[in-house]
Amino acid sequence: MDLSSVIGILFGFAMLIGGFMLEGGHFTSLLQPTAAMIVFGGTAGATMASFGMDDIKQVGKLFQIMFTEKKYNVNELITTLCGFAEKARREGLLSLERETASIDDEFVRQGIQLVVDGTDPALVRDILETQIDFTDQRHKIGADIFEAAGGYSPTMGIIGTVMGLVHVLSNLSDPDKLGPAIAVAFIATLYGVCFANVVWLPIGHKLKLKSKQERFMREIALEGILSIQAGDNPSIVREKLKAFLAAKVRQEEPSKE
Repeated sequence: MDLSSVIGILFGFAMLIGGFMLEGGHFTSLLQPTAAMIVFGGTAGATMASFGMDDIKQVGKLFQIMFTEKKYNVNELITTLCGFAEKARREGLLSLERETASIDDEFVRQGIQLVVDGTDPALVRDILETQIDFTDQRHKIGADIFEAAGGYSPTMGIIGTVMGLVHVLSNLSDPDKLGPAIAVAFIATLYGVCFANVVWLPIGHKLKLKSKQERFMREIALEGILSIQAGDNPSIVREKLKAFLAAKVRQEEPSKE
């Protein structure tokens, strides 16, 4: 589980609600089903209208990606690629064919298979770079869905508040109920702004961050695969790939697993 996502959202709501209650507010006064219907229903409808159904069907999977932590061990990847480079120099590129079945990363497995098949280096680069770019595009659409929801949500909140005020102003016969009714009307704005900034926009940003992390790993893998195909010395491959890393990460001991 991605604890930073879970803790961040829960902490954000806890601080907002806690601050409200410390000022003397009551939690139940924040629960307004009609305001929730207007804001969440309106946001969902506007977001669905902005994207294709195939994209919308991926929302459940996007939530799973958001709250699932995928660990990337860059030193382990470099060590694996250097091992392939050493084996290729010692036994030839065809010897790597036996290794493909044990490679968990589909991208690396595909790249090594292309090398084993004798594909031209320029074509290998073109195929793998195209895959990276199109994966980025798919990930961008996922992030865009939540960023769009973050843009629509405050507006739906304002619409809900205006609708509530229209109802209030059409029933001015009882002044004693005017204040509470206006407060209820503004709950819609609260829902819209709160969920936009605590849920929808952070999810969109986190999905973009996860996409950048995956792209970074694939770019390292791409350069390693091309170096293996070129017959580079394993030590040269390691130094070339470590150039991608920050100084602190370079100094970490590679995983021996």
